[in-house]
Amino acid sequence: MKRGPWRIIFLGTPAFALPSLEALLHAGEEVAAVMTQPDRPRGRGRQISPSPVKELAMARGLTVLQPQRLKDPALIRTLADLRPELMIVVAYGRILTHEILGLPSVGFLNVHASLLPRHRGAAPINWALIRGEKETGVTVQWVKYEVDTGDIFLQERIPIQEEDTAGALSVKLAQRGAALLVRALEMLRQGRAIRQPQSDEGVSYAPPLTKEMSRINWQLPAPEVAGWIRGLDPRPGAQARWRGQVVKLFGARVMHSEDLWGTPGEVLGLHPQGGLEIACGQGSVLVKELQLSGHRRLPAPEFVRGNPILKQDLG
Repeated sequence: MKRGPWRIIFLGTPAFALPSLEALLHAGEEVAAVMTQPDRPRGRGRQISPSPVKELAMARGLTVLQPQRLKDPALIRTLADLRPELMIVVAYGRILTHEILGLPSVGFLNVHASLLPRHRGAAPINWALIRGEKETGVTVQWVKYEVDTGDIFLQERIPIQEEDTAGALSVKLAQRGAALLVRALEMLRQGRAIRQPQSDEGVSYAPPLTKEMSRINWQLPAPEVAGWIRGLDPRPGAQARWRGQVVKLFGARVMHSEDLWGTPGEVLGLHPQGGLEIACGQGSVLVKELQLSGHRRLPAPEFVRGNPILKQDLG
């Protein structure tokens, strides 16, 4: 058994990693340094900005490292000099080197937003929705060089709700992952480490989303169309074409799952529930919000007031 806090180097970049870093600090662990990606252009104005993890680390007075090259010998020396017992990665966004993986004296842990071995890769939350799954979860795993293949320490399952989007599900899983991480560290402190090899069955992959994936194929059945819209919400946003303009769609759910309700892509009307009903190859979906390029997201009734989209087709 170990007494006292773990000496940790934390690696993370986006907002998904914030609850885990907060949880480590709240639990009294010793965060010797935080490693995050370099400042990059972000937001509409594309101004150079720090990552969410850097902002939190700076606010808490932590040492921040932002290497351009992970194979830089100076970086390896800096990390080694910090003498980490554990290194913890939560959505850092880059593949780590063998040299970095070998630095911590006790081990290297990762919080991954899926039930491994399902959805290995960069976008597990998005693909769980796109593929229409009813359940997902979060895994604390021991890191290996091969991405998301390490032994499982702990897992927690959660149901996917009909109204969940990638953004909403990310918030839930980030919180669950943080709590699971703290639990894993306490078990490790008590000498109760678990190393469960991943099964060779049920392996699936969650590759990065591309711009080409954003265009909605209205020929698909309604459940699949809704899955794509929810899985791309809020970023990069599911796209369609209307009068030569790009319109993004958010907050979808299935209205009718069977039969034909119009030409695929046809805007059938404004539903009393406040969404825009759109025909699919089979059935129809209800879309709660829409956004034209260069404009803000609008609830469907407000969008319709300024744009004569009813009974027209979305490409």
